[in-house]
Amino acid sequence: MDKRAVLAIVLSIGVLLLYQYFLAPKFVPVGPAGKPGAPAVTGTAQPQAPAQIAQPVPQQPAAAAPIRTIKVETDQYIATFSSVGGVPASWTLKDYKGDTKETRNQNVTLLKPGAAFPPALAIGSTDFEAARLNFSVTGGNLRLDSSHPEGTLVFEYSQGPVSIRRTYTFRNGKYWVDVRDEVQGFPNYNITLGPDFGIYDRSEVRGVHVGPVLLSGSDTIDINPKKLKGGTLSYTEDVKWIAQEDKYFCAALLPKSKMTQAAASMQNGSPVISFAAKSPAVEEFILYAGPKSQEKLKALGSGLQYIVDFGFFSIISRPIFWLLKLIHSAVGNYGWSIVLLTILIRIPFLPIVAKGQKSMKKLQSLQPQMQEIRQKYKKDPQRMQKEMMDLYKKHKVNPMGGCFPMLLQIPVFFALYKVLLIAIALRGAPFVLWITDLSQKDPYYVLPIIMGVSMLVQQKMTPTAPGNPAQQKLMMLMPVIFTVMFMNFASGLVLYWLVNNLLSIAQQAYINRKVTV
Repeated sequence: MDKRAVLAIVLSIGVLLLYQYFLAPKFVPVGPAGKPGAPAVTGTAQPQAPAQIAQPVPQQPAAAAPIRTIKVETDQYIATFSSVGGVPASWTLKDYKGDTKETRNQNVTLLKPGAAFPPALAIGSTDFEAARLNFSVTGGNLRLDSSHPEGTLVFEYSQGPVSIRRTYTFRNGKYWVDVRDEVQGFPNYNITLGPDFGIYDRSEVRGVHVGPVLLSGSDTIDINPKKLKGGTLSYTEDVKWIAQEDKYFCAALLPKSKMTQAAASMQNGSPVISFAAKSPAVEEFILYAGPKSQEKLKALGSGLQYIVDFGFFSIISRPIFWLLKLIHSAVGNYGWSIVLLTILIRIPFLPIVAKGQKSMKKLQSLQPQMQEIRQKYKKDPQRMQKEMMDLYKKHKVNPMGGCFPMLLQIPVFFALYKVLLIAIALRGAPFVLWITDLSQKDPYYVLPIIMGVSMLVQQKMTPTAPGNPAQQKLMMLMPVIFTVMFMNFASGLVLYWLVNNLLSIAQQAYINRKVTV
């Protein structure tokens, strides 16, 4: 029982491993559609999937119109549209800059010109591909503002029995666009975002999904490209939206009417997700291309806000994020908001932590008697255990009292970790002096080092079991291990841990002074 600190570490690592397991990109394989009792969402690989997007087939009308590029600018973004395919050719956000030294003065681009694969909203079927066709265009360059809040572009193509009319309606002050498709001449066709639209940063970060994602029923499903090598994955239960996402941004397609099928497949080496529709038909969508801001996404309906994935501890992350934003609305600085949030989160734990600290201090005073019992009954483990329990009961000491408070705080720590990892509100948020972005690591490692020193001080103040050199050496290594680990964590998370340590030090000092044994 005197190895309670080691036990606490082992339990903490176990929780960490479980959390990392649940953080892994989600993939939901399910059975074939249409079978009684089978799940409604289908995700089995199919060698020959319906509505597979065909490779581009260059088809032009007899008298092709000149290729046109139309620019659309609002207060939120600058986009260009090409008459080839009737699709967006580029999309740049005006309110967001890059997050590195090299890109700090450059606007975030969610779609770069010259994509090899149809970039967005490409219409295709197994025997017809519209992405390379040149559409006629009604309308010209648009500059929307408060005096001209709305504008429209219409793309049309007609040849033989095939007819396509696509209408985009833009509104100033919105990141979303209304899309209306009137299509005939196909038995079925696909509408896809392509592989690149919506992705600004493809950096691999543990716990962050980059690529296709959809909401089917009540399940948000991240598409794992490795699962697409065997064919196409189909989803048939009330697909509310499909999207391409990275850490902070996304492009999403939300149908205004119920879609019966969505499919994910590999196209030209890239994962692509699409809606399947039937012709003739009139389909209406909302196209969103912008930040993964919960307020903006929630306003669109259809559960798009759930693309912001707070992970396994989302039930804790969401209220924490709400509270953080509430404090920020009053304070105006996310760094100080984190400090105040840490204090508020600490308050409910004060009685539990105090009880645990008192228990540890009392346990330390019982070490001579515990050592005597070990020596006396070292050949009789069962009797030793009984005598130990009688000793604890007599002095009203809980040997696990010091571990429980720490274990209770682990879910809160990971919940806040997820908030600081993916909340776009913290992207580029400054604190003081050299801390210019709380979502990034400390460039000079000052906060992690101070945090490590605070852990060392806390370690020195916390009562431990004497006579166990191995345990004491391990505990002395913990500040070093945590310091190295936290060097690559977001500054906001390190700030939270530092403030939490300082509060623990203050509380431990009070307990050490007040508790007599």
